Amino acid sequence: MERSLETRVNQAVEAWLRWLPRWEPATHRGRRSPCRRCLGSPVLRAAGLDEDAPHGVQHGLSTRIKTIIDQRVAGYTEHNLPLLQAELDQQSARNQSRTYRPREDLDPEFDGLPLDPEPAPGQPFLFTIAGFEEEAARDAPPLPPLSEDAKAALRHEVALADEYANEIGRDVCRLLATHSSRIRAAVSEFVDPQVDALLKELTTSLDAPFDPRDLGRGS
Repeated sequence: MERSLETRVNQAVEAWLRWLPRWEPATHRGRRSPCRRCLGSPVLRAAGLDEDAPHGVQHGLSTRIKTIIDQRVAGYTEHNLPLLQAELDQQSARNQSRTYRPREDLDPEFDGLPLDPEPAPGQPFLFTIAGFEEEAARDAPPLPPLSEDAKAALRHEVALADEYANEIGRDVCRLLATHSSRIRAAVSEFVDPQVDALLKELTTSLDAPFDPRDLGRGS
């Protein structure tokens, strides 16, 4: 028997709560482009994580919830939208033919993020993981062309899938909101102290940019 949507959401939140104590602030340079999965996400708004939580904390939860929605939509598509399902099957077979698939089997905290860090200005990478992925995609066989009628029918089924995804998304947000107090309490316990420590360290370095001992040596 398929697990209920409420059970799936509960399990996703519990998995995220187990992971959260292992979170640490990133030490690498931040990216200039926002995460399209998390920016303005109604999922994060329902969870109470949309305003002041670090992106890594947000992404770990939003990805877990997105997986639930995607799986529900996949089941709906399989049973109700044959044209879209056929197109997805062809795309899946094409992807499986690639010799390099770096996005597979990523942990939720990394799924959906860019494969490479931002290059330093004036210092481009000699090669990138995304570049290797693009090369493998070019070698995969192209998808068969569609007639105009088939394209119109496919667009209709895509619209139905989107409508169902929005419906599931609203249900998920309603269920997730019941966990918001626990989510915020966990952030206060495990995340906020680390952020406060970073801010304190930054403030100290700004207040005293030079070591007083160095100034004494120069006099």
